[in-house]
Amino acid sequence: MRRQPGPELLQDENLRRSKRGDVMEAIRTSTTILAVALAAMLAASPATAQDAGEPAPPTEVQELLRLLARPSVRAWLEQQPVAVPPPVGESPAQPAVPGNALSDSPQHFVAARLTALRDHLQRLAEAVPKVPAELERAWLVLSLEFEERGLFQVLPLIAAFIALGFGVEWLFWRATTGIRARIGSAPLATVAERLHTVGTRFAFGLGLVTAFALGSVGAFLAFEWPPLLKEIVLGYLLAFLSLRLSLVVGRFLLAPGGRRSTDDVARFRIVPMTTEAARFWHRWLGAAVGWFAFGYVTIGLLRTLGTDPAVRLLAAYTLGLGLLAIGLYVAWHRPAPGEPAAGSDAPASRSGPWLVSAYFVLLWLLWVAAAMPAFWLAVVAAGLPLAIGLVKRSVDHLLRPPGATASDAVTPPLTAILLERGLRALLIIGAAWLLAWAWDLDLASITSRDTMSTRLLAGALNAVVIVLLADLVWHLARADIDCRIQRATSPADADTDEARRQARLRTLLPIVRNILFVLVIVTAGLMALSALGVQIGPLLAGAGVVGVAIGFGAQTLVKDIISGVFFLLDDAFRVGEYIESGNIRGTVESFSLRSVKLRHHRGYLHTVPFGSLHTITNYSRDWVIDKLTLGVTYDTDLDKAKRIIKQIGKELAADPELAPNIIETLKMQGVEEYADFAIKIRLKMTTKPGEQFVIRRKALALIKKAFAENGIKFAYPTVQVAGGESTAAAAQAMLEATQKPAA
Repeated sequence: MRRQPGPELLQDENLRRSKRGDVMEAIRTSTTILAVALAAMLAASPATAQDAGEPAPPTEVQELLRLLARPSVRAWLEQQPVAVPPPVGESPAQPAVPGNALSDSPQHFVAARLTALRDHLQRLAEAVPKVPAELERAWLVLSLEFEERGLFQVLPLIAAFIALGFGVEWLFWRATTGIRARIGSAPLATVAERLHTVGTRFAFGLGLVTAFALGSVGAFLAFEWPPLLKEIVLGYLLAFLSLRLSLVVGRFLLAPGGRRSTDDVARFRIVPMTTEAARFWHRWLGAAVGWFAFGYVTIGLLRTLGTDPAVRLLAAYTLGLGLLAIGLYVAWHRPAPGEPAAGSDAPASRSGPWLVSAYFVLLWLLWVAAAMPAFWLAVVAAGLPLAIGLVKRSVDHLLRPPGATASDAVTPPLTAILLERGLRALLIIGAAWLLAWAWDLDLASITSRDTMSTRLLAGALNAVVIVLLADLVWHLARADIDCRIQRATSPADADTDEARRQARLRTLLPIVRNILFVLVIVTAGLMALSALGVQIGPLLAGAGVVGVAIGFGAQTLVKDIISGVFFLLDDAFRVGEYIESGNIRGTVESFSLRSVKLRHHRGYLHTVPFGSLHTITNYSRDWVIDKLTLGVTYDTDLDKAKRIIKQIGKELAADPELAPNIIETLKMQGVEEYADFAIKIRLKMTTKPGEQFVIRRKALALIKKAFAENGIKFAYPTVQVAGGESTAAAAQAMLEATQKPAA
């Protein structure tokens, strides 16, 4: 451990430091007097050194000596305090700041923040009377610096280089006329074409900004300039370049078009909104960026001129009122976006202008109060959800499949999932980094400490990264599976290998999706727990024991799951097929891990556990033989009936609607049975599964019509009474007697 000095050593060291400060003051006074004398000698006889054969001092030295000889400069130097090192054992005076948030109590933290706020506001109040003197001193320094060139020549110089930048940009614009024409006429029918056109437009916009930068900043840096002049001109050129870059990025994202442009510019728009809203946001976002850039350069110039820090803060807060005014104007005059789906949280929604105004005022007050951690927390709390929603809508709009609208529920492509989730992860990580910077948390040093709080913090950061990666992996896998299921629902011939493969995919992919979801959730959870410092080895062992116990206790559940696995491996049924098991039948609609849903042809839905399925009859595989039995009278010409049925079979095979579903057309097999009152003949046809009912109805209608036209009668039960005329008369008398009304 390092030894602390004793009281005697501290007293001696303080004495030495005090004497050292006196010596520094004397040296500074002597240097000033010597500089003034040398400047006077140089001004009195500037050619004396050259006449004596001695080399003349450099031009910069001569200018420095002339400045030191001025009374105003000497007066300013005499007024400056001497920085004396603090005594040993004492630290320099610093403003009260909150202690370490990880170790201090909440009471100490709040008290420290209130003390720092009070001191900050007190320094600002004390700096208000100094503003005129500080600005006068800054003006004096600028006047001395530009005495030969002239202070008011700086603005024309800046304007000249800005004009030069616009000239180079105009040359680039003229040289790329063909590229602009190809961009304007580029087709945007497919997602690939839209991405290509968007990338080309962005590259063209960057080319415009690069041309302006080369013509303005590049041309300025090609010459040698005095340091202060270089800093001023270069700073404002960079501020103007920032404004140009923001306008180019806004034109790329919003495609506002010019005043004379039509709605055709909307097809290049990435952020979905109306043309009116796009022009509004492009104009005012550019104004906010430009005001911030020029204000930042101005405050930096005041720092270079040696202005008091408190005065610089007052100037910054005053310039911040301009940003606040822009924000309030936007809050009350922003147009509705118009194009996002109803109910979406649009960035320019009309709801709550008072809340938006209060939010901007709160941000300005937090900034003035130097509560930067709370300021950035408020920025992240409101800006992160807004940015995530804006990214989602923009990606959906840009990568929407051809012909789909915003209200259509379509499966997003993998590119959209990757882009949206990747940008969302970057936004969340960037927000976390911004908060760490705002709260003055050194993540590298914190994670290297071996304490409970640091381990929890490092584990939480790792867990967030793991969750984001798991979210990205799951959504990519789900989108891929959904796309495959959607492709598997495309129409195909039922008796082809492609149709059978599609049916099998529709059956298995939903189960694979569910299993993958459980796998990702469990794996991500275990990795997150491990990152937080939890030992997952005993957890896995305990989970295995619990799994065995559940297996013994839930034998029916295990039986259902295992039976379902083997049913699917045997390809016993698929989604869309009509099956029967015991007294339950229906069309297979969907699966879960333990049951299958069967829709009966009358509409009700059966949910059957796999373990309850035994012998399965599948009515939807390959082909179906349908047999019909007809009863005709005994005096029927069977050969004629056979010819008629054969002709009807030909008509069915020639029907364009029924022919694709007929494998073997209708034909008569012969006499099946001699019944009491009819000759039963058997008919047969082979069709695709599920189509026999429609074909049978059509065939029966044609048979009825053809038999009637050819004198063939269908047999039906009749009763004949024997006994001659007397028996008939007796029966008639009995019938009349029963029909007489009761007396």
